[in-house]
Amino acid sequence: MAVFGHGQLRLYLLSLLATGPRHGYELITALSDRFGGTYRPSAGTIYPRLARLEEEGLVERTAAGRKTLYALTERGHRELADHGEELTLLERELAATVRDLAARVRAEVAGSMAGMRADVAAAAQQARAVAAQQARSDEGHAGETPTARARRRSQSRDRRVQVETELATFRAEVRAALREADARGEVPALTVDTVRTVLASARSAITATLPR
Repeated sequence: MAVFGHGQLRLYLLSLLATGPRHGYELITALSDRFGGTYRPSAGTIYPRLARLEEEGLVERTAAGRKTLYALTERGHRELADHGEELTLLERELAATVRDLAARVRAEVAGSMAGMRADVAAAAQQARAVAAQQARSDEGHAGETPTARARRRSQSRDRRVQVETELATFRAEVRAALREADARGEVPALTVDTVRTVLASARSAITATLPR
């Protein structure tokens, strides 16, 4: 789906700079925020347009340490004022586009979640079959020797430690990724929904493997 029509991104960038100078990355983030995270332009999309705006005398660049700030010139402010009605119409069109994009994302996520739940359900079914086989095998434990019982318990403890290690590693990796995204203010609601769905399905599949 095309988000901006011809010349619309140019006008929208000017409107974003109307509140004050911004870095290129800040403009990308501001656009992403306006679309609720459903659309995020690439640097290859934004910077060439900023360069074009500078060539037109609508934007000027200034160095800010290692970064570059972009600001509207007087001509840029006049350009924006001359297209006020067009900008208002653009805002309305973008609001409709955001709703369409959000609907698509929800549909895609629902489909992916359904597929994930099916995969987890299949894994759980297989796990239950393995657990049932293990339970049948364990029926002979009543007559096992003390040495065999100790060995079985030692193996069980080792497996529990392995599982706990895997869980700790998983938690640490996800937590690090979340904190990195949070530092940029980019943890979407979709992440929360995904975690809840995946963990609920995983919990069911894992507990199904444990004898009761």
